[in-house]
Amino acid sequence: MDKQQQNKIDELQKIDLLHSKEWLNYWQDYSSFGHWQFWVVLALLIIPLIFLLIFINKRKALLLCFYGYNVHVFFTYVDVFGASKAYWFYPYKVLPILPASFTLDVSFVPVTYILWYQWILKNNKNYYLYMFVLSLIFAFIFKPLLVAAEFFQLNRGANFFHLFIGYYVVAICSKLVTNLFIYLQNLSKNHH
Repeated sequence: MDKQQQNKIDELQKIDLLHSKEWLNYWQDYSSFGHWQFWVVLALLIIPLIFLLIFINKRKALLLCFYGYNVHVFFTYVDVFGASKAYWFYPYKVLPILPASFTLDVSFVPVTYILWYQWILKNNKNYYLYMFVLSLIFAFIFKPLLVAAEFFQLNRGANFFHLFIGYYVVAICSKLVTNLFIYLQNLSKNHH
């Protein structure tokens, strides 16, 4: 590595450290334990996990949670991308170190997708149609409510339709990856 490259790395690290410090300062001033918004965001993190433990079909827990993990991963990618590019912003967070919403990425969205997927399986419904509906609900009802309550902001031309596309792409990718692993598992069973 040449000196110019190392200097650029050093400069970027200083910017990252300053950015992290500024986020922590913002969080302490506007979003930490002493603010009611923190407790709302924390509830949106914890309550869905409790619901999941109560309502998940225990016999299908591995399938459902694997699917939910895929939702978590893909949704986190989409959310971090949008937040890091300033297409959207979360003014209140449980953790100040992440650009996206830990609450939505780890709990609220994956748990909702899991329970919706469980209902789809139980009632033998069309996955793609019902996930389309859920994506509409998230993008055109849930996110506007977050905007109205000032828990979410759209910026730089991003809109609710873009969010809908993101939610639906997450649903499709999560299902495809889950189906791939089900296929591989069944293929393995057939060869033994």
